[in-house]
Amino acid sequence: MRILVTGATGYIGGRLIPVLLERGHEIRVLVRDPARIAGRPWETRVEIVGGDILRPATLPPALDGVDAAYYLVHSMYAGRRFEDLDRRAARHFAEAARGVGKVIYLGGILPAGPKVSSHLRSRAEVGTILQSEVPTTEFRAGPIIGSGSASFEMVRYLTERLPVMIAPIWIRNEVMPISIEDILRYLPAALDRDALGVVEIGAERLPFRRLLEVYAEVRGYRRTIIPVPVLTPTLAALWVGLVTPIPNRLAVPLIQGVVRPVVADTGRARETFPDIEPVSYRRAVEIALAKIQECRVETRWSGSLAGAPAYEVSDREGVFREVRNVHVGARPEDVFAVFTALGGDRGWLAWDWAWRIRGLIDRLAGGPGLRRGRRDPEELLCGEAVDFWRVEGVSPPTGLRLRAEMRLPGVAWLEWEAEPEGDGTRLTQTASFEPRGLAGALYWWSLYPLHRILFADLTRAVARTAEQRPGTTSSPGDTDPRVAAGKSGPDTHSPR
Repeated sequence: MRILVTGATGYIGGRLIPVLLERGHEIRVLVRDPARIAGRPWETRVEIVGGDILRPATLPPALDGVDAAYYLVHSMYAGRRFEDLDRRAARHFAEAARGVGKVIYLGGILPAGPKVSSHLRSRAEVGTILQSEVPTTEFRAGPIIGSGSASFEMVRYLTERLPVMIAPIWIRNEVMPISIEDILRYLPAALDRDALGVVEIGAERLPFRRLLEVYAEVRGYRRTIIPVPVLTPTLAALWVGLVTPIPNRLAVPLIQGVVRPVVADTGRARETFPDIEPVSYRRAVEIALAKIQECRVETRWSGSLAGAPAYEVSDREGVFREVRNVHVGARPEDVFAVFTALGGDRGWLAWDWAWRIRGLIDRLAGGPGLRRGRRDPEELLCGEAVDFWRVEGVSPPTGLRLRAEMRLPGVAWLEWEAEPEGDGTRLTQTASFEPRGLAGALYWWSLYPLHRILFADLTRAVARTAEQRPGTTSSPGDTDPRVAAGKSGPDTHSPR
């Protein structure tokens, strides 16, 4: 069967594709920027089509000749306009998919009663729009529990970091979590059946506080949870955004989704898919933790750019650049391995305390800070998050370009290149900043004295670490101790 997958770089789509390939299906993926597929294990096994669901003219080539399509996109990161973007995207896709046999969509469980969060209401509206134009199976699920999922990360960090929790009284409300492994069983199984309309899925019903308590039990922690009636959903979401890696714009819909009981009627799912028995929440936690410990996190909530535009650096005037070069007595692949392992739990090799302070300042200003970490301690894929950076380009074994997503009066990039030079490598590190108005220029020049020291030490640290990797043949004198600083100031070239 020929299948189109949208949201291929997202948390669900990135895990679904390998499953579909294993079942022998021909896979086509629709992405705004095809470069973001680079480096994924299944890159050469799929057909890649560039397009944007918000640009209807780009959709027919992606849908031409497919037997089924997975709709796995949403605009939750787009702020207050996310409902309008979700509505427009669904209409464009539904109209373009009229000739497709079926669409399979993953939405969220709706609570009973009139008061429904805007996020869950929008997810349901998307399903209605799709069903109005094309045969659709709409799975509705509660919190998805898996390594790297937003719901699991929220539970994980709250439990790990807070021995005593003052929680809103609605933490007693019931939810129905479901393992990512079960999601990846339901989604492919729907291909073998006619369009089913709405199918609610989930494991056992649990009060939300039990999600925290069970996690603590699995980890061997003792935790005290004290429900109080004074925490509003907004305050609770802000607290989640401060304590966990989840940014406020994602924490708000997650919290709003449990303000009221959110439980599914799974009778139809059991009847239609009798061979799928969802694993317990406890088992889902155990599987997720095992994958994290073994560094087998295939995708992560922060990997998707959602409603943000695909990143592209073009030639602009007024770009500040600082370029540093150093000869490294190690192979390019060893140098590449070092600078692509920066960030996350390993930190930044030089002035790590300063990076952490900058991350805290960014969090207080509403930015991501360092809380997003990284999906894998060694591997990087284009489009992934690394602390407050986004991987804008990665070219093994020579180059990496990061773009800052912290709160700044401008746009910043940090990139490295490792090119063969004699019996070693020429490492080039470039810090670029495109200021926004006078505030941006003042920001650059006021911090440049500090940045000059920091970036020089970072270059040396990358070089030194590469030379110390097992298998290198460098000696302590191989590295030029004088790191050549390039020009600093306005530059009319692209920061590539």
